[in-house]
Amino acid sequence: MLFHLSIDADDPRHVAHVFAEIWGGRAFPFPSVIDGSWVALAGDDRGTMIEVYPRGTELRENGRDGAFGFAGPAHRFNPVHMAMATNLDADTVIAIARREGWEARVCLRGGVFGVIEMWVEGCQMVEVLTPEMQRQYLDAITIANWERMLEAQPLDQAA
Repeated sequence: MLFHLSIDADDPRHVAHVFAEIWGGRAFPFPSVIDGSWVALAGDDRGTMIEVYPRGTELRENGRDGAFGFAGPAHRFNPVHMAMATNLDADTVIAIARREGWEARVCLRGGVFGVIEMWVEGCQMVEVLTPEMQRQYLDAITIANWERMLEAQPLDQAA
């Protein structure tokens, strides 16, 4: 189970507020890692949170005190993405994204479940799942289904 994750953004405060709006939660400053960081809290019973750091923040191991944030190079694209749930409908989520100047569209992943693919600040992919999309996802993404998929399409394990 995932409780929180972190991403970087050009405007962490703004991005955290938009995520909080999609969740129906709240955004707050998060100065404990690096100044200018913000968090979006879903307000759910799991403490679900997204930490949003200034673009270029790097987390590095710091001995006995744990991770510490450093300013690094500001890369615009990365392999990190997430799927987040919302109680909003697709039209509302897309309207929020468009208001922010972010691309957003409904996509069907593997012909199995839908997502709203939203491009935060034009470079960070976030998949937003409406209640219907969440049901599709939960029905599709199981260990048994994954095993069936791999049996139907064997992969070259040596690769």
